[in-house]
Amino acid sequence: MHNHRKGSAPNYTNAALVMGLVNLLWIFGVIWALYGLPVVIAAGWCLNRGIDWIASRRR
Repeated sequence: MHNHRKGSAPNYTNAALVMGLVNLLWIFGVIWALYGLPVVIAAGWCLNRGIDWIASRRR
């Protein structure tokens, strides 16, 4: 058996946040191209309300 110490796991938080932003931008771009800016604004507002709702439940 090997008695190697396991190192700490890498922190991928920044990479995950950047990729989340990239995905959000291209999805909003596709929605904008297909349906127009008002639908993108409404989707962003709904996402914001959903995030606020989740944050309020975690307290």
